[in-house]
Amino acid sequence: MNIVTDHISIATKGDCDIVDITSDVQSAVETSGLRHGNVLVFVAGSTAGVTTIEFEPGLLKDLPEVFEKIAPRNATYHHNATWGDGNGFSHVRAALLGCSITVPFMNGQLMLGTWQQIVVIDFDNRSRQRKIIIQIVGDK
Repeated sequence: MNIVTDHISIATKGDCDIVDITSDVQSAVETSGLRHGNVLVFVAGSTAGVTTIEFEPGLLKDLPEVFEKIAPRNATYHHNATWGDGNGFSHVRAALLGCSITVPFMNGQLMLGTWQQIVVIDFDNRSRQRKIIIQIVGDK
């Protein structure tokens, strides 16, 4: 069993910006030299999350609309009273989505579905530079 840890950095716009990182994760798996295993994708930060979606225009509109219903930007959040930064909603949204996913790979290829891409969603109320940790566990 081998472990390879890598990372990428992405610039986001905030405000439910959805960034497709599938090709970056696939490249990391290929570069690792590992053939079979799992890759963990983790976003460092408490106002962003990682998931898989079909990266298409309709869902790029649907997801922000759903998150606005679940954790509205203009609701009252105790975090805002504590820190005064106005991004309590982004912390709640990120906690609901989660900060990581694990994807299996075989023969050096991610085992994603045909219409499934790995995305980072930045919920913060400002643009950010996000560090994404990619940890690959497997065999050659």
